[in-house]
Amino acid sequence: MARNTISVIQALRQTALNLEKSADYQWGHMGSCNCGFLAQVITGQSKRVIHTAALQRYGDWNEQLNDYCPTSGYRMDDLVSEMLAFGFDADDLRNLERLSDRDILRQLPPQERNLRHNVKADVVRYLRAWSAMIESSMIGDITLSTDDFAPAADNNERSLSLHYSD
Repeated sequence: MARNTISVIQALRQTALNLEKSADYQWGHMGSCNCGFLAQVITGQSKRVIHTAALQRYGDWNEQLNDYCPTSGYRMDDLVSEMLAFGFDADDLRNLERLSDRDILRQLPPQERNLRHNVKADVVRYLRAWSAMIESSMIGDITLSTDDFAPAADNNERSLSLHYSD
């Protein structure tokens, strides 16, 4: 599962926003599909560059991920490497392309879990649920204790320090 980081949350939310505002969503286009929109946010590459890189080999995102080799020299593998280094794993990307991660789907009300992988509004819903799930997990990892209170230097107020455990 994706790393619980603020940058991952921001990338998911920016992807949802870009997708929502775009008229260019096309599930069959490697640069304009679910993973393609996320790749644009993470790598800063255009949909055309991503699609062109994908055409060096065969297959959709799932097949490209199955054949992924970080030292292949293929531009698509370099793009995937950037996405993995950013905080996602190959299963995250496979699941995004099909909107199929069960933990993410459980974040949605039962009547909204039957998402269609090639419907823009459903992809946006999935991305937002995913970012909310990570955010909730991060908030759940914050602990407070009375040992964390320290007197402020200039008055009688106490300051609080928060600790987040990765």
